[in-house]
Amino acid sequence: MNLGRLSQLARLDAVAWRAPFVLALVLVAMQWLSGVLPATMPYDRSGVLTGHQFHRLLTGHLVHHDWVHLAWNLAGLALVGWLFARDFVLRDWGVILIASTIAIDVGFLVFTPQLAWYVGFSGVLHGLMAAGLCAWLWRTPDAITVFVALVFALKLGWEHFMGPLPFTAETLDVPVIHAAHTYGALGGTVAALWLLWRRRAVAGRYNPPDNESGRSAASRGNRR
Repeated sequence: MNLGRLSQLARLDAVAWRAPFVLALVLVAMQWLSGVLPATMPYDRSGVLTGHQFHRLLTGHLVHHDWVHLAWNLAGLALVGWLFARDFVLRDWGVILIASTIAIDVGFLVFTPQLAWYVGFSGVLHGLMAAGLCAWLWRTPDAITVFVALVFALKLGWEHFMGPLPFTAETLDVPVIHAAHTYGALGGTVAALWLLWRRRAVAGRYNPPDNESGRSAASRGNRR
């Protein structure tokens, strides 16, 4: 994390905050709606597989157990927005959001059949965080960036093998589904790496290396 990135984080960029703000409004609205239609919103394995209620694969990530649960995820969304909102354009963040959601849903349905019920945005949030860290490591793999990425990886490892972090477990009335964090992070990582590779490929296509430009100029001169 170089000084340029630190100065960038110190500035409030209204444009960069538009997407996190709109997403926060969606989460608040969905939480209110879940109080009106509580039985139709969460991820429910039997509802998806036998009732064909496929909307639960989306709405389950947008509603929460209670307002405290939502507040924790809104705080996480604010942190992700502050750190990483400028690292991808809005369209790319949409791809990462969709990829993280699909990865969690596939993970639940295929690899976690014992999970009958789930709510919360934290899995998708881990996908957004993983994508942002991929962007940092791709551009400026300095010591601080690597350290932050390692802390994030250790957090996922702790949750996967040891269970939820003690502080998180004490502040929530709903069990933390660590598998959602793992699946979301994997989906966000894959999407981010694909987007970054694609961005580099496009940049290379329109900005050839200097030696290739020199050869092209020389060949044009020889033809003249």
